[in-house]
Amino acid sequence: MRQFLRELTGERAPGPLPSFAAVHVIKALELIRDRPIGRSRLSKELSIGEGATRTLIERLRDKGLVTVERAGCILTEKGEKFWEAFQEALPHKTILEESGLTVGRFSVALLVRGSAGEVRTGMEQRDAAMMAGAKGATTLVYRDGRLTVPPEQRDVAKDFPETYRTLMESLRPQEHDIIVIGSADTFEKAEYGALAAALSLFNGFAS
Repeated sequence: MRQFLRELTGERAPGPLPSFAAVHVIKALELIRDRPIGRSRLSKELSIGEGATRTLIERLRDKGLVTVERAGCILTEKGEKFWEAFQEALPHKTILEESGLTVGRFSVALLVRGSAGEVRTGMEQRDAAMMAGAKGATTLVYRDGRLTVPPEQRDVAKDFPETYRTLMESLRPQEHDIIVIGSADTFEKAEYGALAAALSLFNGFAS
């Protein structure tokens, strides 16, 4: 997945580096999977320019992930399989209320399967989220039946019981799973921040 996303977002001679990132690719696939969608609508939903959206669609089509029909962009069978593989890695998402675990008005939490070994201090996820426009990110590790905040291993159930209940009920983490929370002043930036933080766990891929 990491290499595939790099190819979609990387520079191609002789053109310039595209003005979209991996988070836009993932969000575009989610939107297209929900329903056929045209370029103008997709540009608005992603909050990127129509030129960047055109390039994004062209690259998705070149990779065989989408077709463009009168109704708009539609996922191909290959696109459906890619999205299913992504959802296996990040199966659940939820919106959180403001709490001591969040740093912005809006917060989105994502579950990342089996990535506890990729987390050091959580700073890498925070930095990735901020590069995507969020105010920050909080990384939580589920291990030995406990949800903690590295590196101090602060116990979420004890210190943030309401948020803990929401996360456990909505995301249902299993052993060695990770939860990343992207926070921002808008929902869109919070979601992009959470996505960027999650992608940083895929062997350090964050762009």
